[in-house]
Amino acid sequence: MKSTSKTRKNADKFIYHEDFTSAPPDTIFVFGSNLAGFHGAGAALAAYNWYGAKLGIGEGLMGQSYAIPTKDVEIQTRPMECIVESIKSFVEFTHLAPHLKFFVTRVGCGLAGLKDCDIAPLFAGALNCSFPEPWKEYLEACEEE
Repeated sequence: MKSTSKTRKNADKFIYHEDFTSAPPDTIFVFGSNLAGFHGAGAALAAYNWYGAKLGIGEGLMGQSYAIPTKDVEIQTRPMECIVESIKSFVEFTHLAPHLKFFVTRVGCGLAGLKDCDIAPLFAGALNCSFPEPWKEYLEACEEE
């Protein structure tokens, strides 16, 4: 991971960062996880090593991280409707905690094998988030609708 984050602001709505950058110190690192809470690879491992993710906890706020489960306890990709519900819970959380800032990784688009075009738009209603640059076209398309 690179040591700093570059962000870009667009139309005062979305902020973007380069993929594989680290979260600024005052933000919550949002990552894809599994329901077993085994954070052994990808962004989940980074969350465990640097942002306070706890083994055995696969969803929600932990330390300076927030887990969104994209895989089940057997480390298989969850059904899309379950992932959608977990992302909705995160979006609601951002509204309940408007004093927090979030650094969202490409949740589900790495080891879980999901597509950016399917996942990114689900985050469009979230507050105070910096999103990965590859999601820009999908989030801005949501704004135009």
